[in-house]
This record gives sequence, C-alpha cells and structure tokens, in this order.
Amino acid sequence: MTAVKVRVAHGSPCWVSLMVHDLERAKAFYGPLLGWDFTPGPTELGCYVRATLGGAKVAGIGVTPREPALPVEWTTYFAVDSADAVSQRVRECGGTVAVGPLQSEGAGRLAVAADLSGAFFGLWEGQDHLGWEVVGEPGAPVWNELVTNDEPLAAAFYGSVLGRTVVEAEPSAVARGEEDATLQVEGHPVAGIKQTTDLRDGPPRWRVYFAVEDVDLAVRQCLRLGGALLVEPYDTPYGRVARLADPEGGRFSVVRLP
Repeated sequence: MTAVKVRVAHGSPCWVSLMVHDLERAKAFYGPLLGWDFTPGPTELGCYVRATLGGAKVAGIGVTPREPALPVEWTTYFAVDSADAVSQRVRECGGTVAVGPLQSEGAGRLAVAADLSGAFFGLWEGQDHLGWEVVGEPGAPVWNELVTNDEPLAAAFYGSVLGRTVVEAEPSAVARGEEDATLQVEGHPVAGIKQTTDLRDGPPRWRVYFAVEDVDLAVRQCLRLGGALLVEPYDTPYGRVARLADPEGGRFSVVRLP
C-alpha cells in the first residue's frame, strides 16, 4: 500500500481522531482489529499517536484528561483553508469553538467545535501533515456521517460554516437506507447527514466508518478484544455494516464495501 500525500479540498473530511483514557489499551484493540501500527504524533495536547496502515497515516489516538471526565468518541476533522476564519464562522452560525484554533507543531493548525445540536467536529488546516494518506482500503476510514435529530438545521449549519453545498436526498432514496442529505464538494458527496430518533445512536455525533474485508469476522474479533457489538450486522445500499464500541465505549462502524 502506497501512502498518498495530497491536500484535501476545503470542506472535506480529512482525518479522524480518538481521545481515550488508556492509550495502550486502545492500541491493543485497534491494532489487531484494523491492522494498524502506531507512530508518535504531536504532543501539544498530551500523548498522541498516529495509526498507520502499511506505512500510510489513517487516524490518530490521544489521551484525554480524566478531569473533567469526557466521553470517549471519534472526532471527524474537516480540511479547511483557514482554521481561524472557519472557527469564526462557526461562532457566527451559533456553534461553539471548544478548543483552539491552535498550532500543532509544524503539522498544522486545528480547532475543535460543536454544532447547534452539540455534535463535536474538528477543523484542520494542514501544513506538514495534510491528513489521512489512504481511504477506502480495509483498515482505513471510508465514510463520515452526522447522526442528528434535526437534519435540516444541521444541513444549513455545515453548508454555511464550510461554504459547501448540502444536497437533500429524494424520499425514495432515504427509504432505501441512503443518507437524508450529503455534504458535497465540487459535485461529489464527501459526508452524510442522517436524521434519526434511534436511541441506540445516542446524542448527535459524527459517526466514523472503517472499511473491513469481512464485517461478521470483524464483529467476532471486536468481541474477543474486549469491545462490544452495538448493532448486529445488516445490509445497506453502501455495503454490509455493523456498529461497534471499543473497550472504553468509543463508538464506530465497520463496513464491507459492495
């Protein structure tokens, strides 16, 4: 597998990061499950490693402070031309900037924000580190989806903040299990927005999907490694999917692409 280092277009997901309490436990879970190795990353926010797949960077895992107690969740980062300008736009649109903008050594400039429903997301102005270097391969990120109880509000917020088009799906497509709306960059869907009242989805958040070769096998391996099965494997228009949680409760999905 060859690492591809390219600047991701403004408004597109470019990185996913997980903050945990026990870094070694997280590495022992995600490493075997997704085939990851780990290399040191920037340390401004504490201990942090980058997950690699065949030498290509795919995700980050860091250590969250125990006080205040924060939930263990994956965060989707969007590539932006200016973290400072987009952070200001988040505030103007009614969102909250929780962290930053701040410089992460020479890697880039980042901020962590929350939308109107409280779903957290990140902004990344890449410099030396542009983002993930492989996607869509087994073990790599393949899709990011906002789960929300107010899809129209979310669509208006992200469209305005990122300056990109959000396209609403036809009712027949939604009935087939497709996204209620997609964030698009230059006519291509880059992230989804799904309206839900399913209590299993928890509060509004960005859901991260990782590609795997066999969803059912990944579920069994997840359980052996101390994780949990949240939703049994099921078939969707995008492929077979299961929703899982790591040993600290961090939720994510795996998908076998059609």
